[in-house]
Amino acid sequence: MSVVVEIVVYNIESAMNAQKGGADRIELCDNPAEGGTTPSFGVMEIVRQAVTMDVYAMIRPRGGDFMYSAYEYYAMKHDIEICKRASLDGVVFGILKPDGSLDKERCKKLIAAARPLKVTCHRAFDVTRDPFEALEDCIEVGFDCILTSGQQATAWEGRTLIKELVQRAQNRIKVMAGSGVNESNLVELVDYTGIKEVHFSAREFQPSAADSRIRFTEELPAHSGNYITNALRVKRMIALVRL
Repeated sequence: MSVVVEIVVYNIESAMNAQKGGADRIELCDNPAEGGTTPSFGVMEIVRQAVTMDVYAMIRPRGGDFMYSAYEYYAMKHDIEICKRASLDGVVFGILKPDGSLDKERCKKLIAAARPLKVTCHRAFDVTRDPFEALEDCIEVGFDCILTSGQQATAWEGRTLIKELVQRAQNRIKVMAGSGVNESNLVELVDYTGIKEVHFSAREFQPSAADSRIRFTEELPAHSGNYITNALRVKRMIALVRL
């Protein structure tokens, strides 16, 4: 069994541990609570210096959905340039339209901007309106790989679709399975789907040595979406202190 193993990591120590464990590649992200966002330039540089395997960076300016404003799109373009400056090997992103289809025009432009880096379409793929349409669109615009859980919460649950995607791709694009991949299902998932690349975190919670009675994180809302600053509330609150 020859399978490429990509480990998703959210900090420098995890990147180094992924290399110690023998991973082929890492996907470097920030903000695990929201599924990953773009890491800082400093983290990219340090990780690049600390490991010899391939390093791909998430290009995602915020959590939530995958429909981005013009400002967010240009931020993604700038972040790709930063990845090049940090000598990374690849980037990971996906942009959708409101109708659930891949935004081919903007994805194609970002892919062109990213070259010669490798480019993976992340799990935005899993919320597209039609996975087979999205497969062909990803091939058309030039993605090298698709990361997918088969449009289910976990890759094991989505294994039937993943298998069909692999068959339909016919080696025109790589299909990588991710989400909920672990020791109990990895071998059977590979055997069933025929995938040649897998993506998982292999992470465990490590309590902090610092004693703090204050939490600096919030629970995410039950529904998908974003926390957006309300301008009127800002004005009202500023008015309270500027009477």
